[in-house]
Amino acid sequence: MPKLIIDGKEIEVMPGLTIIQACEQAGIEVPRFCYHERLSVAGNCRMCLVEVEKSPKPVASCVMPVSEGMVVKTQTDTIKKARRGVMEFLLINHPLDCPICDQGGECDLQDQAMAYGFDRSRYEENKRAVQDKNFGPLIKTSMNRCIHCTRCIRFSTEIAGVPDIGAVGRGEKMEITTYVEKAVASELSGNLIDICPVGALTSKPYAFAARPWELKKTHSIDVMDAVGSHIRVDTRGAKVLRILPRIHEDINEEWLADKSRFACDGLARQRLDRPYIRKDGRLVPTTWAEALAHTAQAIKKAQPTNMAAIAGDMADVEAMFALKELWVSLGSNNFDCRQNGSLLGAGGRATYLLNTTINNLEKADVCLLIGTNPRWEAPLINARLRKAYVQNGLKVFVIGPKIDLTYPAEYLGESPTILNEITQGTHPLSTLLQQAKKPVLILGENVTSRSDGMEIHQTSMLIAEKFGFIKADWNGFNVLHRAASRVGGLDIGFIPSEQGKSTRQILAAAKSGQLSLLYLLGADELDLQDVNNCFIIYQGHHGDIGAHRADVVLPGAAYTEKDATYVNTEGRIQQTRMATLPPGEAKEDWRIIRALSELVGKTLSFSNRHQLQQMISKKHAVFQQKNIVAVQGWVMGSGRVGNITPAPLKDAVVNYYMTDPISRASETMAACTAAFVQPNQQENKAHG
Repeated sequence: MPKLIIDGKEIEVMPGLTIIQACEQAGIEVPRFCYHERLSVAGNCRMCLVEVEKSPKPVASCVMPVSEGMVVKTQTDTIKKARRGVMEFLLINHPLDCPICDQGGECDLQDQAMAYGFDRSRYEENKRAVQDKNFGPLIKTSMNRCIHCTRCIRFSTEIAGVPDIGAVGRGEKMEITTYVEKAVASELSGNLIDICPVGALTSKPYAFAARPWELKKTHSIDVMDAVGSHIRVDTRGAKVLRILPRIHEDINEEWLADKSRFACDGLARQRLDRPYIRKDGRLVPTTWAEALAHTAQAIKKAQPTNMAAIAGDMADVEAMFALKELWVSLGSNNFDCRQNGSLLGAGGRATYLLNTTINNLEKADVCLLIGTNPRWEAPLINARLRKAYVQNGLKVFVIGPKIDLTYPAEYLGESPTILNEITQGTHPLSTLLQQAKKPVLILGENVTSRSDGMEIHQTSMLIAEKFGFIKADWNGFNVLHRAASRVGGLDIGFIPSEQGKSTRQILAAAKSGQLSLLYLLGADELDLQDVNNCFIIYQGHHGDIGAHRADVVLPGAAYTEKDATYVNTEGRIQQTRMATLPPGEAKEDWRIIRALSELVGKTLSFSNRHQLQQMISKKHAVFQQKNIVAVQGWVMGSGRVGNITPAPLKDAVVNYYMTDPISRASETMAACTAAFVQPNQQENKAHG
C-alpha cells in the first residue's frame, strides 16, 4: 500500500485512493463543492486544490490519485490564495440571498466562504440572471444561486437512474435544466436537495417554514415502508416541519425515499385527537372513560370465537404484543397482522425475511424479481439493485407486470407458472441461475395474498434450494415486505393458530354476520363496506377508512409521537423516538390496550414500556438484540413444487404516493399524485 506525507504526517492508504480521500483518512479537512463520495468525480469546482511536491501548480485533490512517496501540502500560502480566488469566482454571480434562503444556516457555500474565502470582492459587474426551472411539487429552484457543481445531474443519472436533469449551454450561459420542462419523476428526487451545496435546490413544502437553529432534532426510524431508513425528525413546538435522512451504510446509506421525506405534513391533518362513540349513526366526541367502558362492555358481551383483531401496516411491536396478550387471555385466537390477506409466516424466520440483507444486494450477480416492483415498494432497495447493476453488471429478470426499474431488466412474462419451468430446468433462465455465483430471488409479499400465493412461495423456495441460492455464506432467498409492521407481527406470532381465523376468514365472518366484534389496530386497508352487524373498534391516529366505519374510535400515536419497536424487511430490530407529543387526548397504543385490559378483567402483567419490552424479549428471543441482522438458519427441503395458477401477477402498489393514512392525508403527496400518477393513468387509458 502506498505511503505519502500530508502536511508533515505520514500515512498509509489503499491503492487507488485520491488525495482528497487520503486527507479524509488522515483527518485533514479539504473544502469541496462538486466532489461527493457516492458520485462520480467531476473535478469542476477547483475548491479542493492542494500543493503536491514537484508539481508546477496546485492540483485538484479529488481527481489526483495517490502515489508512493507523494508529499502533499494543504495549508500553504499558495493554496490559501488559490482557494480565496476560487471562492471569489464562485461568488461573482451568486446573489446575496442568505437572509431569505432556506439553505441559510446549513449551507456549504456559507461555511466555506467564511472558512476559506476573502472578506470582499473586486468585481462590480452585474450578476447574471437565470430563469427558475419547474422540477415538480417537491423541489423549489432558485437557479441564480447555482454554482454548476453538477451534483444533481450525477445523482439523478447515477443513483436515481432517471436522467431527467442535465446542463445546456457553455460558460456563463450554462444552465442546469430538465431539457424539456417537466417534473423530476423519481421516488428519490428529494435527495437532490440534500446534495446541493448551495440554495439552488430547496424543499418546496418546507419553503420559508423555519430556520435550522429553531428546530428540535430527533433521531428516529421511518415506517412509511419496510426498509426502516434512519431519519431525523425536525420539529418546532408540536409540529413536524421536515424529515431528513441519517447515514446508515447497511440500510439507506445517506438517501431517503420521497414519501418518507415529504409525507410528514400528513401527520398534522385528519388526526384523531379525542375518543369517539357512534350514537344514532354518527360519531360523537366522548371521554376516555366512557369510550373505554363502552369498548370493554362490547368485548365482554362477545364470545371469544366471535371476536377478532387485525393489526395495520404501521402498528408497532409493543402494541401488537399487548393486543395479542389481551386476546389470548380472553380465549380468542382470531388475530392477524397481515391485513392484505397473506398467509406468510407459518415457517421459520428465514422464509419471510430479506435474507440477503439490503447491503449485500450490491454483491448479487443475477436477480429474479417475482411479483414485485421495488421502485415503488422500496425505492432504496431498488437503488441498491441499480448500484449492483452499475458496479457489478447485475442481470435482472422480472416475472410480473412490465415496469421501469431505472436499470435494464429482462421481462419473462406475467404468469407465475414460469416458476415451474425454471424449477424443471426447461426455461433458459435455469442455466444462468445454475452458473451464478451470488444469485438472489426477491418475492413480493403481496404475491402471497393470492389464492395460490403460498404455492408460489414454496416453489420460489425450491428454486432457491435447487439452484444454489442457499450457501454457507450466502442466502439469496428474499421476501420484500411493504408494511413496516409486518415482520415484527410475524416475529411475535400475531397470526392465528390452526383454530383461529386469518384476515380473509375474519372479513368473511364479519360480512356474513358470524363475527360480533372486530378490533382494528390501525388497519385501514380493509374492505368493510358489507360489514353491518359487527361492533368495530378502531384504534389509530388518522380519520381514515377504519375510523369512518368504527363504532368506537380510540386515538393513538403516530410513529413520530412514540418510542416504539419496528422490524424491517431484513429482520433488523429498531426503535423510533418520540419527537412530539400525540395531539389532544391521543395516547400511545400499548397504554390504551393496557387500560382496556383492566376494564375487561384481564389486566396485563406490565405497567410501563420497560416491563413490556422485557416481556417481549423473554417470550421472543429475537428481540434481545437490537439493530443487527441475525443470520437465519435455513432448513433444506423446505421448498416444494406448488400448484400455481396461470393468473397474471398484479402490481401491489398503484399509487406510490398514497399507500397509508399518513400519505393519504398529505397535501404534498396529493400534489405528487396529480403531477406524476394521474397523467400516467390517463395515458394508459388512452393507449388501453
